[in-house]
Amino acid sequence: MWRSLRFRRSELFFSAYFTYVAVLALVRPVAPEVRTLTVTANIAILFWFFLFAWANRARGFLTLDYVRDVYPLPLLLLAYRQMNWIALPHEGPRIEEAWLRWDLRLLGDWGGSALVESAGPLLPNLIEAAYLLTYGLPVFGVVALTLKGERRRIDDFYSVLLFGTLTTYAFYPWFPSTTPRILYPEAAPAMDTCFRRVNLAVLERYAITASVFPSGHTACAFSAAFGLLRTLPGRQFSGHAVLALAALIAVATIYGRYHYAVDTAAGFAVALLALGYSFTWRERV
Repeated sequence: MWRSLRFRRSELFFSAYFTYVAVLALVRPVAPEVRTLTVTANIAILFWFFLFAWANRARGFLTLDYVRDVYPLPLLLLAYRQMNWIALPHEGPRIEEAWLRWDLRLLGDWGGSALVESAGPLLPNLIEAAYLLTYGLPVFGVVALTLKGERRRIDDFYSVLLFGTLTTYAFYPWFPSTTPRILYPEAAPAMDTCFRRVNLAVLERYAITASVFPSGHTACAFSAAFGLLRTLPGRQFSGHAVLALAALIAVATIYGRYHYAVDTAAGFAVALLALGYSFTWRERV
């Protein structure tokens, strides 16, 4: 029976992550209803993975094989939200004070904010728009691979994306921190632009409050770019375009005060680990 199960690599990453979150829910002092919801939901997800691993393409379940191409997208959102389910109140000394000093040096002393605002609202709007596009990068990667006839590489793309993104989420319970735009609103404030208002509205409704270290936006953006570069050899315009977009997103995380510079650096480092680890994977045929 076990030999007939054919898990995708992305499903194994998700399995490890949702098992990790379920264990955290069991051992952390969270509300009983939150614990029950988290553990029950994650067991159901693991059962889902086993079902799809059994109903693989070799058994003739061709339609389900296409479903496996897309269902990681909503699961990625659930993985993000679950970190807020098991978040605990911030206790002890705030580590953000040390992080803020680096930001003030980068944005103030070294002229980072002045450089971004040197052409008026043009660059601030551009990087805020790039920040907003982060949410669509996983979808873009799947669509790009499908349209270019590389559907067989979708799981490889997911593998790079999930390694970087889920690893970042896994750090959140251990580094409770608050975004600088809320904790230090007067420190190097960003220019008010139309795209910034949209970003703030989205974050106010959907952002988690558990932690901002490492930067999930940075890790997701660079992991998506690296995933496309690894899965579209010889036709890498999409990968390079997303890489340029990821660089703008990284700037936006710091300038927009969504993250501290150390968060962004850590998110990029995790994405680099995902890229490096991808070279150890055997290409699917």
